[in-house]
Amino acid sequence: MSLSNPVSHCAFIRASAGHSTELGQRLERLLQPSRHTPGCLHFALQHSHCDEHLWLISGFWASEQAMAAWFNSPVMQVFDALVSDRLVTSLDFHTFSDVGERSCSALHKMAS
Repeated sequence: MSLSNPVSHCAFIRASAGHSTELGQRLERLLQPSRHTPGCLHFALQHSHCDEHLWLISGFWASEQAMAAWFNSPVMQVFDALVSDRLVTSLDFHTFSDVGERSCSALHKMAS
């Protein structure tokens, strides 16, 4: 059996002018279903202190398969609705994998 490596994602979401509160309310609807998705280790919604229009969703997953299942789940339809309802001006998604100790060691040797 192969070991699965934890992965994470973050999404920076910028609200259209005058829609930040509504955007935040809709994004909050993702919290409970996402946190109960199998393989979800952590899921959070944050609102910027410096930019009233900027929101951040982040998730930490037990495996790439768990994150992919969430991406393919019905809960993700909220993003289609946000775009079609013109509540957002941008969505910037990123996914990440942990850099293991061996990888860090190899990178350090290459940099030396």
